Amino acid sequence: MSAERPIFILDSFAVLAYLAGEPGMSRVQEVLEVAVRGEHRIWLSWINLGEVLYITEREVGLAQAQAVLAAIEQLPIQFLDVTKERVLAAAHIKANYRVAYAESFAIAAAQELGGTVLTGDPEYESITALVPVEWIDAR
Repeated sequence: MSAERPIFILDSFAVLAYLAGEPGMSRVQEVLEVAVRGEHRIWLSWINLGEVLYITEREVGLAQAQAVLAAIEQLPIQFLDVTKERVLAAAHIKANYRVAYAESFAIAAAQELGGTVLTGDPEYESITALVPVEWIDAR
């Protein structure tokens, strides 16, 4: 058995499902709880966090988006900085696959870190040969 802890990459779909108690929330919660015990590492790109925040602000207002940010910052999540190399990797993915630009950052993160993307977003069906994807909703 490898001493390496599994790495999970959250995308905005997974974070929003968790926050809203939607299908898939229980799997995200389970991964977060295991990360608290130090058995997983969880990463979220700042780009994907930005997507969560703009969706939240658009749907329920700035105050709620600020509360969401404060809540997310308390979770056992590491944030992946946006660098030139990560932007170029995401741009390459976006140019070659039918995924949204924000999703390309989660995919690039999974490639870079050797992680599994947690999502329920059907856009990821086109990239399952690139990175492991764990579907958090019933498929």
